[in-house]
Parts: sequence; C-alpha cells; structure tokens
Amino acid sequence: MDPFNSRFILKEKRWLWIDYDKGISIILVGYGHCYSILKDHGLALDNYPFFNYIGVFLYGFRMPLFFIVSGLLVGRSLNKKGLRNYIGDRTNNILYPLFIWGILQITLQILTSRFTHNTVKPISYLNLIINPRETGHFWYLNALFCIGVIYAFLKAKLKLTPILQVILGLIFFSASAYIHIHDINFGFLTDVFEYYVFFALGDLISNVMLAEKNIQKFSSWKIFFPLLALFLTIQYFFTQINLKPTPDGINYVEHKLPFFFLVEALVGCTISVNFSFLLQKYKALTFLRIVGFHSLFIYCMQIITMTIARTVVVTALHITYVPAVIMLVWSSGIILPIFFYNFCLKYNLWWLYTYKKPERQVQYMRNTNIFSLKREEQPLV
Repeated sequence: MDPFNSRFILKEKRWLWIDYDKGISIILVGYGHCYSILKDHGLALDNYPFFNYIGVFLYGFRMPLFFIVSGLLVGRSLNKKGLRNYIGDRTNNILYPLFIWGILQITLQILTSRFTHNTVKPISYLNLIINPRETGHFWYLNALFCIGVIYAFLKAKLKLTPILQVILGLIFFSASAYIHIHDINFGFLTDVFEYYVFFALGDLISNVMLAEKNIQKFSSWKIFFPLLALFLTIQYFFTQINLKPTPDGINYVEHKLPFFFLVEALVGCTISVNFSFLLQKYKALTFLRIVGFHSLFIYCMQIITMTIARTVVVTALHITYVPAVIMLVWSSGIILPIFFYNFCLKYNLWWLYTYKKPERQVQYMRNTNIFSLKREEQPLV
C-alpha cells in the first residue's frame, strides 16, 4: 500500500531541497490556517498563549518562499516548453484547481452559512478572480498564476533580464506598500504587486541555486547558525510588533511596515532554504519531501479538511483540550489532503485537480492497492 504516493515521489528525479522547502512551508501555512479555524468556537485558546505566539513568530516568510521557489523554475520551463505551453501548464496546475476548489469551498460555505459564523455570499465566486483576498486563502493561487504569466511574457517577448525584473518587482512592491499603508482596495493586483519581486528573485538566483556544484556550499552549518541568530532576532521584533492589538493584527508589519516585512521575509526564506539543503544532505525527515510534493493539493483543500476535522473533533467527539485539538486538526489538514489526492488518482477523479490527466501518477496509483498491503510492500516513509 502506498496511499501517499511515496515510492513514486522518492524515485522521481527532482531537486530534493525544493520539496523539503515546500514541505516545511505548507506545514507552517497549515498551522496558521488551523489556529484561525479554531478561533471563536468555544475553545480556551487564550489559556494557551504559546500557540498564538508561535503562529505569529513563524509568520511572514512562508508565502514569499513559495513565490521564490516558483520563480526558480520559470527559466528552465520556458526554455523547455516555450511561452504558450508554459502558460498552458500554469492554467492546468494553478488556475484550474483555483476554480474547482474555490467554487467547491464557497458553495459549501453558502450551504452551511446558517449553521456557522461565515457570511459568504454568491459574489465570492466572482471574487476568486477580481478580489481573491475576500475568499480567504485562494488569493495565493490567483497571484501565483498572474505573476507567472506576466513574468514569463516579459521574459520571453520583451527579453527583460532577471535583474530588470527584480527592479520592476521592487517598483511593484513599493506600489503595494503605498496601497497597504493607505488601506486602498486594489483587488487582485495588490498581491501581484507585493509578491512579484519574490518570483523575480527566484529567477535571478536560479542558476546558482539549481547547480549541483553548489549543493555542498548551501548545506553548511557555518551558514546555518549565523542565519539562525539573525532569523531569531528579526522574528522576535517582528512578533512583538504583530502581537500588538491593531486592526491589521498579524499582518501589521506586512501592511504598515512593508520594507521591514521584505527584509524579514528574505531572511526567513534564506534560512528555510539552507535548512532544506541540510535535510537533503543528511537524507533526514524524508516525509517532508512527500508533503512538499503535494503542497499545492494540500493548499487547495486544507480549509475544507480542517473545518471538517474541527467539527468532528470538537462537536462530535467533544474534545476541548486545546493542544490535542490543534494537533488533530493541524495534522488532518496535512495528511488527509495527500491521501485524498492519491485516492482521486486511483479512482479516476484526477480532474478535481487538473484538466490534463497525470498519466504516470495515475498509472502508478492504479497499480497500487491503497487498502491492503503485503509486509514487503510497505512505503519507504
């Protein structure tokens, strides 16, 4: 049995540190989603301030990291596929699941609105495109698609070099800073402006980061410990500011001190990358590679999964011990989406994630019995 597609993934020729990095990031994102989902549901969260503190402390660099990783691969993808096929792949892998899972989540929220605290309206379907922040976490897929397409077009057609793209990204970031500081609603363009620079930085450093000859340099403890000291110092001040009661809450630094946020995000991304290289070097925590491979699919259905898990744990099972609830809901939001994705591959429901059939993965899962195992067929992780 291989319900998490582990044998297939571990045999794939991939940049391992990237999967490690995405695994770390989606787990941290999941923690933030988990804590948010548990708020205002009768749990004594205020009695355990550590959980809120750690959520704020590890906030800020998680999403920029995803944009940097995506930017790392844009040059190679364009060289291999061309602009048209690159955009086609972005549509298949990002825009399509945005619509499928966004529409599904909004529909479920509307249907259950009489029993929950949400005030979701039919306009939310349109907001998936024009104002995705109003739909919750789907802003990321919207921004990732738009940034990738704009960047690829400028790179392929106008021949803008990575350094010029970074300069353009900094101009965009300055525009987003003005938008946030003055509380202007600029719809989906706000996130495009804010995160474009991270995507551009990914492309700028791609030749260095993806070169095998540099693996030893980046997997060095001599880099890690100074970075760790800098990271802990910056995150301490970042957290102290964000914990102050303001309308922006956890986003205060990002919205009102945007250039501090830029520095904080880049330092956090750097140490996460360095740590991922170390994990690759020592072949440690390989389950993170499995999680990282599935990060997009986890992201798509994480809120739905965690909401169901919260209902089961708190309402049906009457578990109210906060540490236990957090661990159960958090882990459900990571593990269950992976299992469900591979279940869909096996039983011809792959179209919930892409409109192009992932032939190799589907074939592998169809040849795998995910319900019964022989001892020798245990997964590697």
